[in-house]
Amino acid sequence: MSALHTLAVGSAGPRVAFLHGLFGQGRNWAQIAKALSGAQGTDARALLVDLPDHGRSPWSQEPSFIRYAEAVARTLEQSAPGERWTLVGHSLGGKTAMVLALTHPALIERLAVVDIAPKGYGDLHRFAEYIAAMQALPLDRLHSRADAEEIFARDVPDPGVRAFLLQNLRRHGSAFSWQVNLAMVARDAARGPDSQIAAFPPEVLRLPPYPGPALWMVGERSGYVDDEDSARMRALFPAVRKLTVKGAGHWVHTDAPEVTVAALRRFIGAH
Repeated sequence: MSALHTLAVGSAGPRVAFLHGLFGQGRNWAQIAKALSGAQGTDARALLVDLPDHGRSPWSQEPSFIRYAEAVARTLEQSAPGERWTLVGHSLGGKTAMVLALTHPALIERLAVVDIAPKGYGDLHRFAEYIAAMQALPLDRLHSRADAEEIFARDVPDPGVRAFLLQNLRRHGSAFSWQVNLAMVARDAARGPDSQIAAFPPEVLRLPPYPGPALWMVGERSGYVDDEDSARMRALFPAVRKLTVKGAGHWVHTDAPEVTVAALRRFIGAH
């Protein structure tokens, strides 16, 4: 796989890479990255990464957290040879970040996982209606993004979710297409309990635990993490510290950006 698309924010300080969730893009972390990069005394050099099959990064035939982690590792190594990174990942990006920390511990100085656990989630039922709505959008009949908004609103009434999904819609001349690898995601979702995106690769569970500092941010109103997941996290990341963010759902950094920035600032600046 060729190099992943990235966006750099900041010019000094520790290196921090951000990984987004399913249907996201690196720029979903832009607000957080800019706040960290502008924090006096705790400046950071952030790298916003488009994961494989997302944004402007290359597509693959099948989803694989092992391959995703390898692609991110190569991107980080090429971006700053010989340096170590704080790695921040949300949801799909959080799984990728955990796999990368376990497979390349020398590359990762600190790990922050946002609202996901190192376990299988059964299937992609949480995203089924979004996938169906995206597939149903008549790309060949769209004349403008306003057309897409109007049609999409019938199936996705929540304006925040609608804007998040439609960020993947790209216009090329008069034609529209999805920038995310929607066909692959739909095929994986159709596998039901055999979904690779919903799973966590069992082979990494046999690797030595990641020895570095780990921050686990969980949304209070999110259903992605339960009490039993704490033992799973401690087994793989013994130095983990859990932070439950009050009032936040699954998109913790969107629901509580100030709390997220403060937590990451302390985490990155801690010795």
